[in-house]
Amino acid sequence: MPQVIEWKSVGENEIVWRYPIEEITWGAQLVVHEYETAVFLRDGKAYDVFGPGRHTITTQNLPLITGILTRIAGFSEKPFKSTVIFVAIKQFTGLFGLQAQSTEYAPIQARGRYFYRIEDPNIFVNEIVGGQAAFNTEQVTEFLRGFVNERIIDELSHYDLLTVYTRLDETSFKVKNVLVDNMKRVGIELIDLKFEAVDTSPEWRDRLFFIKAGTTSSEVLRMETVKKSAEELGKSTGGGAAFGAGMVIMQQGMAQPTQAGIAQVICPNCKQQVPSTSKFCPNCGFNLQAPQTKPCSNCGTALPIGIKFCSNCGTKQE
Repeated sequence: MPQVIEWKSVGENEIVWRYPIEEITWGAQLVVHEYETAVFLRDGKAYDVFGPGRHTITTQNLPLITGILTRIAGFSEKPFKSTVIFVAIKQFTGLFGLQAQSTEYAPIQARGRYFYRIEDPNIFVNEIVGGQAAFNTEQVTEFLRGFVNERIIDELSHYDLLTVYTRLDETSFKVKNVLVDNMKRVGIELIDLKFEAVDTSPEWRDRLFFIKAGTTSSEVLRMETVKKSAEELGKSTGGGAAFGAGMVIMQQGMAQPTQAGIAQVICPNCKQQVPSTSKFCPNCGFNLQAPQTKPCSNCGTALPIGIKFCSNCGTKQE
């Protein structure tokens, strides 16, 4: 009875399967089902490819393998060695999940899915199955996950955080176009790619408020640095005097020239940028020239307005 080479009981999500016997007899029956191809692999390289149907293995329909055998040891009717790889060519869904960095080094966490099919089984088997020794579905899936993640991470590094958040459809489209060419090189057709969730760290999530308002990322970082400096000054000197000194540092540090050459300050009430020459905030009406501190009635330490007791001497304030 002739040898029968067939992929039976194919799972719904199975991509590849290796026929377990490498001794192939001439005249063997190769059965390839619909949405499958069979590739003859020898020494890590793909040779002859068979589409759906029943095939009798002969020298005529196995010309590449036959040529190799003839050059190695002369033609022989004896069984020959070859690995038969079955490849499913229907559409599959892959998942990606990654951590990347934007142009301003903001952390980006993203996840989603992509849809693909094996377009060229010969290239696929050469590059992934033989080239990466991925002989089963689990190994192929693991390789593709790293392959896709790596290229998405590289592409996201060209975008700023605000673009990724507010123009995600456009970003997805560009990432997909980059992946199309890369996956084609390994014999895969990328059908579609969708981002399902994008996030960043809590710290950068708060910064997005200022970035959306038009403040550059570098300016947001500078504002936070000034704020932290004021807080550290308050810890080192203590009391209301430190608060007053910190307010001065923050107001000076946050002042920045606009394109028109007018310095800007941050309103302490609504946190919006306003011209330094303003007496009242144009956004919330806060009195920008009102004193932010008052001296202690006993020791003269500068205290925040509204405080009940002096943090330096403990005297009750009016």
